[in-house]
Amino acid sequence: MSGGRPAAAGLENPLLHGPVLPTLLRLAAPNVTAMLLTVAVGIAETWYIGRLGTTPLAAMALVFPFAMLTQMLSAGAMGGGVSSAIARALGAGDTARARTLAMHALAIGAGAGVLYSVLLLVLGPLLYRTLGGRGDVLAEAVRYAAVLFGGALLVWLMNTLASVLRGTGNMRVPSLGIAGAAVLQIVLGGVLGLGAGPVPSLGMAGVALGHLAAMAAGTAFFAWVLTRPGGRLPLDLHAAAWRALAWQREMFRDILRVGALACLSPLQSVLTAVIFTGLVARLGLAPLAGYGIGQRLEFLLVPIAFGIGVASVPMVGMAIGAGDVARARRVAWVAGAVSTGGLAVIGGVVAIAPDLWAALFTGEETVLASARSYLRIVGPAFPLFGLGLTLYFAAQGAGAVLGPVLAGTARLAVVLLGGAWLLAGVPSIQGLFALAAGGMAVYGVATLLAVRATPWGAPAGGSPATPRSRPS
Repeated sequence: MSGGRPAAAGLENPLLHGPVLPTLLRLAAPNVTAMLLTVAVGIAETWYIGRLGTTPLAAMALVFPFAMLTQMLSAGAMGGGVSSAIARALGAGDTARARTLAMHALAIGAGAGVLYSVLLLVLGPLLYRTLGGRGDVLAEAVRYAAVLFGGALLVWLMNTLASVLRGTGNMRVPSLGIAGAAVLQIVLGGVLGLGAGPVPSLGMAGVALGHLAAMAAGTAFFAWVLTRPGGRLPLDLHAAAWRALAWQREMFRDILRVGALACLSPLQSVLTAVIFTGLVARLGLAPLAGYGIGQRLEFLLVPIAFGIGVASVPMVGMAIGAGDVARARRVAWVAGAVSTGGLAVIGGVVAIAPDLWAALFTGEETVLASARSYLRIVGPAFPLFGLGLTLYFAAQGAGAVLGPVLAGTARLAVVLLGGAWLLAGVPSIQGLFALAAGGMAVYGVATLLAVRATPWGAPAGGSPATPRSRPS
């Protein structure tokens, strides 16, 4: 044990010893508030692009799964691995290890951001064409994506820095930064996309530029916070500190054994969405645009479940690091119940009154019909989707994500087999959406069973404390 005063392991630490539900809600509240603003960003950007016409709206449906994948990988998957490793180190009282892990995490984030840009810029046009993009829709999608994914490094750096802060149990500052970036993105996306005053309309490229500018501002803010003296985990990000850093394979391994494995989950989620997008694209432009509206809500449920699930990561991680496995389990179940209840409300509302969402983006009746069908059929499955996703985050905190990842594999298998069966006949929009709902249900139930069956305990390489309870 090293690094001076244990910043997170003392008896006064509410993440280790406070009542589970109040502590979780206190941590989740700023996250959920910030995530609601990211939902507002999604609504605003879809509204902006909807004003540009049906072709841009259909182009957005082709690109959107990969845009969300950037966030899911950097914030939810690898970001969870970063938060988990830091929380486990702090739970064991090893502040020096936590600081070194943070520096290694930034190196991972930078490398992943560059790699993501290269892959999407090179392979993007082929992916959009495979999804059914043709003619003007494909051209619009390629132009939009070239700007959006050209700046993927900024997204990865911002979310990695936020994950470092979350790993210390600080949810307020990451939420403030994300909320500020969301407001900036809404304003800049509208101004640059639609034009205002002397600023000309740049179309979909302008909306993407607004996104990147907001990410750059968020990255700068989080870097400033983490380099201030007196913080929970102050870092030295100057060039001299990077040159003096002793790179350690074990530090990379501690982050990547959770984060890299966790990345399979969003990849499976996006592959599921890609399959559905390709199937719906076969039915025509209006069904594709309508599905894009419904799909937008599905992906925006991810930040809401994220807001609750990510609050459980440092609580579970610190409990595991301190050897209190029973508390880690309680945190996971409470977080899952809270997320399930919240998404049940959203799913019920849009299933009963789908136009509350769908009519925000278009007035074309053929597009609205498809969007309504999606919301009525898939909305009731949202709670199980939220349950699975939140337990996935809790499992990250414990360093045991294999079960939730395999649950995502089960969902993908259902979609692949069901899609093949539907393609053998004449696929209908209602049949496709029923398959989507079934896949969500399988994911939620399978994740629940996997987390229950997986033993949790202090993982190797994380400076665990003496166990306070027997691993379960």
